Amino acid sequence: MGENISTREAYGRALVEFGNNEKIYVFDADLKKCTMTTYFADKYPERFFNIGIAEANMVDVAAGFATCGATALVHTFAIFAAGRVYDQVRNDVAYPGLNVKVIGSHAGLTVGEDGATHQCIEDISLMRTIPGMTVIVPCDSNEVRLATKAMLEYEGPCYFRTGRPAVECVTDTFEDYKFEIGKGVQLTDGKDVTIIACGLMVQEALKAGKLLEKEGIRARVIDMHTIKPIDRDIIIRAAKETGAIVTAEEHNIIGGLGAAVSEVVVATENVPVEFVGVEDVFGHSAAPKVLLEKYGLTPENIAEKAKRAIARK
Repeated sequence: MGENISTREAYGRALVEFGNNEKIYVFDADLKKCTMTTYFADKYPERFFNIGIAEANMVDVAAGFATCGATALVHTFAIFAAGRVYDQVRNDVAYPGLNVKVIGSHAGLTVGEDGATHQCIEDISLMRTIPGMTVIVPCDSNEVRLATKAMLEYEGPCYFRTGRPAVECVTDTFEDYKFEIGKGVQLTDGKDVTIIACGLMVQEALKAGKLLEKEGIRARVIDMHTIKPIDRDIIIRAAKETGAIVTAEEHNIIGGLGAAVSEVVVATENVPVEFVGVEDVFGHSAAPKVLLEKYGLTPENIAEKAKRAIARK
């Protein structure tokens, strides 16, 4: 059973659980108590390196290890992983196709009081546009555990997004749940509209489905934990069978999950798509719950967008 903990905490625990492979090396930018690599550092100190506040150097050191056969994992806040070291990730990791995993912690608005400078709402967009980069955005502790195992077994560059606040574990309540990179998971069935979500918005999408059910609207909810490669089949099937889609993400509506889904829809089944996310503005300093409500990342807004999508059929 999963726990109601943050995805960063769940990642730190999973990394220790699956970190006994001697090819795994972990690098951190002086943030191990925040990124939760402290667990790995305590158990496997000989394979842990604190590079300090030198993120670009950290990525290049990890790339060097990867050229020697290591599975190299770099850790820092998402705002630095996607922004400050974009050049190194693009040219020194993805371009040569090295087995380096970039774990961006404290992503999205829910960094909260740290404010707009640390609320990374562009990282999914930036990372998914890099050729050959796999992008994973797990939603809860159960999914993080399975995603971490899959990421460590996967050969090639990967961006793995985690968050700061504790979130409800939901995926372990579905009997048929199975994690596979590049394959979305249909959590609930419905014929009227499809809600496709990632990260902590999966939980909000499920709540929105229950709100819609009270109005006689049956919503299909899909957990799209892998943004790249996107699961085209599950999107096309949802478009054909429900005729309307809503995407929900803790990210800018430009370039993220909504854009990735829309790219599939317009090329195949051209159905209406509505977007729930940060509407191309910077965040403010406030508690995570306040921010999610202020920017419309709520079950109520998802439900309203669902009804709007249905009306556009």
